Amino acid sequence: MPTKTATVERTTLSSTTQLSGTLGHGASRPLFSPASGTVTAVPMLGSTITAGGVLFTVDGRPIVLMGGAEPAWRDFHVGMSAGADVRQLEADLVDLGFASGLGLTVDDTYTSRTATAVGRWQRSLGLPATGSVSRSDLVFEPGAVRILGLTAPLGSRVSDGEPALMVGSTSVEVTAAVPAAQTDLVHPGDRVTVTLPAGRSVAGAVTAVSTVAASDSSGAGGQQNNGPVTIPATIVLDDPLQAAGLDEAPVTVQVTDRTVTGVLAVPITALVALAGGGYGVYVAHGSARDLVAVTPGVFAGTRVQVDSAALRAGDRVVVPAS
Repeated sequence: MPTKTATVERTTLSSTTQLSGTLGHGASRPLFSPASGTVTAVPMLGSTITAGGVLFTVDGRPIVLMGGAEPAWRDFHVGMSAGADVRQLEADLVDLGFASGLGLTVDDTYTSRTATAVGRWQRSLGLPATGSVSRSDLVFEPGAVRILGLTAPLGSRVSDGEPALMVGSTSVEVTAAVPAAQTDLVHPGDRVTVTLPAGRSVAGAVTAVSTVAASDSSGAGGQQNNGPVTIPATIVLDDPLQAAGLDEAPVTVQVTDRTVTGVLAVPITALVALAGGGYGVYVAHGSARDLVAVTPGVFAGTRVQVDSAALRAGDRVVVPAS
């Protein structure tokens, strides 16, 4: 076999795990209606609703998204007991500009100033400025939502507590399928490279790895089969704009699972199996060749880390010519 030589390098190597993924906006989840009646307006699929925006209408009355982690569980009015839900509502009124000039203090108490700000908000929606808020008029969410589905379509009847919309995160995420046998190689915080359908690569990071396994159990014709068991991992891109317009697109994810620095590396093709077990490389000295035992380490692309007291950076090792 024709041969040539390659240089032993001292370098940094990173091993990677390749995963299949889907670009999207995270898993969808239901958003529940706080009101009962006929759905009279719905949002466009794919649209983003931010705090102060109308999610949908029931019997012609808007259901408004407000920012907050605690769900709305009671009506709001002067004289109600103090609570964190009041603080949420007041913070939203301030952020949306309805408390300007009122001297409203964001706290747990619903005051006459709160009622005045609420009246301004109600007028902006074309509602009577009562200064009181029914629980059925709003939905608190920690952030903006993206509309992914209509559980209660236009004209349907919906009841308080029933799912009305399917929503997701507004951030661009990749959901990658991690084979169950490789979960020890993928961790939150790991750096990744995501290859988009057009071949462009975008950097990102793993933000979460689920603890719940899933199996691709659907076969042709609805038959059940034993598909591979995987664990979903969530990845956020450093620059989401690079993936604009590619919703639900298939992508490839390269996870950097181990990095070593200042190590000796040779082409993988330089490794030869030793008769007694293990590996070695042929070191070229002019026309002479010495077989040197090495211990392989991290494999990265076409190169491999090698440890050997008899090997130095700059040495020439024998590799196949093609």
